[in-house]
Amino acid sequence: MASGNFFPKLLVRLLSSSSPKMSATKISPTLDTVGYQVATVGAGCFWGVEHIYRKHFGNGKGLIDARVGYSGGTTTNPSYKQVCTSGTGHAEALQITFDPSLVTYDTLIDFFFRMHDPTQLNRQGPDQGTQYRSVIFTHDDEQQKVAEEVKERMQKTFYKDPIVTKIEPIEAFWDAETYHQLYLHKNPTGYECPSHYVRTKPQL
Repeated sequence: MASGNFFPKLLVRLLSSSSPKMSATKISPTLDTVGYQVATVGAGCFWGVEHIYRKHFGNGKGLIDARVGYSGGTTTNPSYKQVCTSGTGHAEALQITFDPSLVTYDTLIDFFFRMHDPTQLNRQGPDQGTQYRSVIFTHDDEQQKVAEEVKERMQKTFYKDPIVTKIEPIEAFWDAETYHQLYLHKNPTGYECPSHYVRTKPQL
């Protein structure tokens, strides 16, 4: 069973699900008209994932925008309440719009493997369930190739335990409810998964 701050956090998030939902979006294009690209990842509670990516890649370092949402499931336009049952198959995900002239996809994925524990199956810290799984949703063949290369590299050089991260083509990304967007920016003392920090030393 989950322990610590999990149940208070879950209660807060369930109460928040009554907030108006953002318009759902289908697959974002890998490359848009101004040259930006899109990356989509799942690494546990999306509040912390968004917060740590914005902290490290915002302010002119390549991150143009980031939105939390749901991907990898079967239900159309799922709600948070539905996703948290693990019954829709979705993962909590972060979709990043980035400028490849400032930060590469390889760099974003390398960071992904350092900012959470990719050896934990269907959980991250005290948060348990398939919605918290470690996953990379790729937008084209090149992203698939890069993600697989980075995963292999990190397995050989950084992690002793097997990396369980799944890498799969994205089918759809649905925006999460308004309340979840920029959550830790709006609630600085809110819950942040204790597993979300940048690992600087190999876990060998």
